[in-house]
Amino acid sequence: MDFRLNEEQQMLQDTVARLVRGEYSFEKRLEFSESELGFSEDFWKQLGELGLTAVPFPEELGGFGGGGVEVQSVMTELGRGLCIEPYLQSVVLGGGLISQAGNDAQKEQWLGGIASGEVRAAVGLQEPQSFYDLNNVETRAENSGDGYVLNGRKAVVIGGHCADVLVVSARTSGDTREAGGISLFLVSPDADGVERRTYPTIDGAKGCDLVLNNVKVGTDALLGEEGKAADIIEYQTGRAISGLCGEAVGAMEVACDLTLDYLKQRKQFGVPIGKFQVLQHRMVDMMSELEQARSMAILAASVADEPQSDERRRILAAAKNVIGRAGQFISEKGIQSHGGIGMTWEYNFAHYAKRLVMINHQLGDDDFHLERYAALLQAS
Repeated sequence: MDFRLNEEQQMLQDTVARLVRGEYSFEKRLEFSESELGFSEDFWKQLGELGLTAVPFPEELGGFGGGGVEVQSVMTELGRGLCIEPYLQSVVLGGGLISQAGNDAQKEQWLGGIASGEVRAAVGLQEPQSFYDLNNVETRAENSGDGYVLNGRKAVVIGGHCADVLVVSARTSGDTREAGGISLFLVSPDADGVERRTYPTIDGAKGCDLVLNNVKVGTDALLGEEGKAADIIEYQTGRAISGLCGEAVGAMEVACDLTLDYLKQRKQFGVPIGKFQVLQHRMVDMMSELEQARSMAILAASVADEPQSDERRRILAAAKNVIGRAGQFISEKGIQSHGGIGMTWEYNFAHYAKRLVMINHQLGDDDFHLERYAALLQAS
């Protein structure tokens, strides 16, 4: 099979690559990370002006009409640049949930702004006790007649500190771990009872915990059918997993390049350490993991927008497992090859390693998806 990008897809990827190379140096990233916003407002605006935030949306909403391959092409370049803008959370996951579950009025209200980059969405699906299980929802939404009252807590909402709209899951019926009874709501971050506790993450981004204390929303805040959101959440997190795989491949490529350059330059006993056979073997192992990860990312992109099926679930679980394991391996071996400098704050490799570790833990780590893959095989 031919896995090369077509002309239009290649132009899209080249556009992102030029933008990242020109605007996103490592030194600037450190400045962006330490700012109050936590990323570059100017860079986010450029993503919108170039139409990159519109990639996954249909043309009637001002979008590009792209699918999994196009989204992954963008994410790969953002991964190479180690960009910390909440593209995945706002455009892919937040926009995806509204696209699939929203009614015409909700789509018209929010998707145009998300596609243009003028509106940022954040998604609160995970809770302190959930441990990757997004059906484990304790946050409650009680029907109040003219709307709902939300109470609960959402954990690690990346980009939630600066979002214009929050998409949160809450239980309208059923027990804590049941798939049935989960609903999605559009919540204003400025609504009474919404508290955002902001903190930096180890990979340079900013996230927050959402505390919902008697937050009142109208019936128009319900996204989709009441109690039927679990399948929608699963499908859209699958699309986000495909995007994460692309980001990880981009980060792994740069991590391998940095390690190879270091082995060529660093000298010991008067010769480059890259001449030592044990380090050559280690570098080959890293590149082998990268190639396997790249293949699985391509496979994930090919099914990201396919209708839900057990085959799609298996492919995405396998891809996330391989990507997570490969990222962890490349991070660890790269640090070993660099020595102490590999974990120095001023050296960019350490930041790639941290991001790869965090990608492994986003939306389920390698062990979680291995168990999921095994369960799906047994079920078939």
